[in-house]
Amino acid sequence: MKISRIMAMAKKEIFHITRDPFTLALALLLPVMMVTIFGLAIEFNVRNIKLAVFDGDKSQGSRKLIETLSSSHYFIVDHSINQKVAIHSLDSQKDRAALIIEKNFEYNLLSDRGAIAQLIVDGSDNSSVGSIIGYFGRIQTIAAEKITGKKKVKEIILKTRFLYNPELNSQWFIVPGLMVVIVAILSILLTSLTVAREYENGSMELLLSTPVEPVEIVLGKLAPYIGLGLSAVAFVYIIARVFFKVPFLGNHFVFLGGCFLFLSTYLAQGLLISVTTRKQQLSMQFAMMSGLLPSILLSGFIFPIESMPLFFRVLTAILPVRWFMEISRDVFLKGSGVYELRYPFLALTLICIFMVAVASKKFKRDVEP
Repeated sequence: MKISRIMAMAKKEIFHITRDPFTLALALLLPVMMVTIFGLAIEFNVRNIKLAVFDGDKSQGSRKLIETLSSSHYFIVDHSINQKVAIHSLDSQKDRAALIIEKNFEYNLLSDRGAIAQLIVDGSDNSSVGSIIGYFGRIQTIAAEKITGKKKVKEIILKTRFLYNPELNSQWFIVPGLMVVIVAILSILLTSLTVAREYENGSMELLLSTPVEPVEIVLGKLAPYIGLGLSAVAFVYIIARVFFKVPFLGNHFVFLGGCFLFLSTYLAQGLLISVTTRKQQLSMQFAMMSGLLPSILLSGFIFPIESMPLFFRVLTAILPVRWFMEISRDVFLKGSGVYELRYPFLALTLICIFMVAVASKKFKRDVEP
């Protein structure tokens, strides 16, 4: 293996990239657009919950309860003329919850008998049920204090503090993970489509007729795309810091090292797919199957890995996106260093070496598969 031949391969690939505006746009503009759009669209904090309210008491106390719900910015109150209309609004999916306030609500509350109001929640969307109940737990306490004018005495006062994300800002959690998913999909597509195009156009035949070793071809083709991928990461990093105000508490060199290993692994995977299929259409299908679904569903991006069945927890160990997801979020929000992230770095290194080795071995010298 000679460095000069690897550099010659890299220069050839750079020439192809600069002549292909689609590849440049795909690598640099698409990640920025997708992070911006999905970073704004994905929100784990449930807001603007439509709530049907039937006020059977029509007292000052019941009105204060409804006002507290409206001013919380979590609920959009929809007043109903009777109890049946309120419940029917759930059946017609007009509202997601219904609050039924019975007569003597204020009287029972002021007389320390304990006022009861019924909350009916649409359980078909279980992702929001917990949030709705949690919001009500706090709002009912505030409303009771407003109505009675008394502070509720608690024997145990529990003060909660959230580390690393004090405001529970969804974008701080989403954007670093979203960057990982987008870069993973993009990396596989870049090399899988580019090399497959060379097979279809016949230019690979000329390359394979030269005395260049397969590993030199692989490393030479990966090098320019690693630089292109790092440029895309830099653009996304700027968007995350400037536009979404995501804090970065870690070391930039640690993050850069993780990006290099991650990009090398997925670019090698894309090259392996391209060498195996040798068709652009097939390469794109395999790239999306092996890149898109695992990156979203099995990486910990949305669903915690700890909550998965044992089989899938073990399966995620072979996915590079799972390990870089930990590196990205921990470096951004926790400021973790190499020692704290030694296991993700070790796993990425081993997977990267394996992918490059397999891609080099599969790079046959014959033009026909």
